[in-house]
Amino acid sequence: MATDLHRAVTVQGLTRSFDGRPVVDGLDLTLRAGQFTALLGHSGCGKSTLLRILAGLDREISGTVLVPRRRAVAFQAPRLMPWKKVWRNVLLGLPGKPGRAVAEKALDEVGLGHRSGAWPKTLSGGEAQRASLARALVRDPDLLLLDEPFGALDALTRLKAQRLVAELWQRRGCTVLLVTHDVDEALLLADRALVMRDGVIAYDTAVDLDRPRSPGDPALAGLRTRLLAELGVTEGEFAESATA
Repeated sequence: MATDLHRAVTVQGLTRSFDGRPVVDGLDLTLRAGQFTALLGHSGCGKSTLLRILAGLDREISGTVLVPRRRAVAFQAPRLMPWKKVWRNVLLGLPGKPGRAVAEKALDEVGLGHRSGAWPKTLSGGEAQRASLARALVRDPDLLLLDEPFGALDALTRLKAQRLVAELWQRRGCTVLLVTHDVDEALLLADRALVMRDGVIAYDTAVDLDRPRSPGDPALAGLRTRLLAELGVTEGEFAESATA
């Protein structure tokens, strides 16, 4: 468990190597209880590796990692079992024999209660991602880990999913770590934005702005510029990629 009531995650000197090359290299990180943190960085910088370690899915590490016992993760791919109906997918891996009502409560929370008896292949991309979120939420996590959960969605569905996650976080008050490539997504959702580079946290800033937020908010401009600079991207390059 974390060391005190104010810390949900404590990481000290964390190293994870593959074939002798450190992907996470002596990393230190503390996440405050109830905080929404976005983790940015280029592909291969170690973001997803760090998330998997925090989720308990990768234990070949050195260093100290203290996390809550109750934690859950949602990935970019919903990873639903096609031979199980949606409500049964939500309950996968839960101890004991929870009933359908437990799954339906979580599905109702993400607006998918009406599809509880559906087969996964009949769900839209947004619905499948909401089912994946319900599967995480049914565990009542103190730490919710999100690994680019909106990356495969179209723009409109992505906005709806972002809004849903913001609402769920505000309602539940759990600690959230969101891994993303999207600077605007980080600024819309997070209290704190981190940039990972060469296996460590290279930049750390608070996003101390009122909610709800809009991408066009002038207050976001300075933070966006600085985050893009830390990622080695200019505003012009960012604008071109957004309209491509």
